[in-house]
Amino acid sequence: MTKRKLRINGHSHLLPYPEEIPQFMQDKGIFWVDKDRKFMLQKDWNRPITDSSFFLNEKLAWMERFNIDHAVVLNLSQLYGNGLRVEEMKQALRFQNDFNAKIQHNHPSKFTCGFVVHPGFVRGACWEIERCVEVLGLQLLCLPTHYMDTIGTWRCIFDEENEPIFELANKYNLAVEIHPYDGEKFIKLENTSWRFHLIWMLAQCADAYHFLTLNGYQDKYPNMRTCFAHGGQLAQINLGRRIQGFDGRPDLFEGKSHPRKAVGHKNIFFDTLVHDTGGLELLIRNQGSKQVLMGLDDPYPLGEMESEKQSSYPGKIIDLAIEREIITETEGDAIWEDNVIQWLCGDDGAAKKKLVDRILS
Repeated sequence: MTKRKLRINGHSHLLPYPEEIPQFMQDKGIFWVDKDRKFMLQKDWNRPITDSSFFLNEKLAWMERFNIDHAVVLNLSQLYGNGLRVEEMKQALRFQNDFNAKIQHNHPSKFTCGFVVHPGFVRGACWEIERCVEVLGLQLLCLPTHYMDTIGTWRCIFDEENEPIFELANKYNLAVEIHPYDGEKFIKLENTSWRFHLIWMLAQCADAYHFLTLNGYQDKYPNMRTCFAHGGQLAQINLGRRIQGFDGRPDLFEGKSHPRKAVGHKNIFFDTLVHDTGGLELLIRNQGSKQVLMGLDDPYPLGEMESEKQSSYPGKIIDLAIEREIITETEGDAIWEDNVIQWLCGDDGAAKKKLVDRILS
């Protein structure tokens, strides 16, 4: 009997219900959800909740409707903690991590959840990694492409000062998710026409990929597997320029690793959320289909959601890619299952079996 292929969404998000969010989060203006579940809010900021599947029970129903067996839940981008006082940041991130751990513990067949740390405080970040792995049983580290350090300077996540974090990720065989946010706080442009989500978030991913590969972390930390959100989309079109820049100005890259060495590397993954088959074809041509995993970014409106205007539904880009012979059905199945599992577990066969068993339980 042929085993049914699993459908695992490697990029999902989940909001706590309003009553699950501690009062201090609203009192300090850090993050909360209104009682009518219409908006997520921070001080001087709000965003409409555009789909009921932002919340747990509704998410489970949505997954069942679209035959999604399992979802990887990332942290909320609003809870990276940039610009918060140290104690407020620690409390906010701990709330997020404890919430995600509870979701995974209560629904192990449906969710694998990530945890977040703030790289501006490396020692505290390492302590939180140890707690989340050893106490909470989490195996996915969520990191922002950029963060604010203790003196207010914005840095790329793959700054060499953060190597203790990557050493721990390597020790614990962690999957790592790199996700952009907060661009409007350090890119000095007016926040209009959704430019930071439509353009600059993709540039942030490309910048982080640039420094991961220049530092050769994909080889230096062989047990750490990094996935870039949104297909690392601008990193794909930018690859030739980076290679030519490295070759043409070697004086600027002394001691760095050549960009070519990272292309198609087994420890670097990208999700499918590029919105069109042309973008997906370039991603697969550059990196190979084995380094691509399903990412729906649900339930955000830039995710692959059901949409009459776009005649869209979760998984449409893979169906179209198969129809247009960009990938085979076997490769499409692997993007939904094998590649997500490889990113989460690496070459640890026991971890892979444990994950599949709890999905099927």
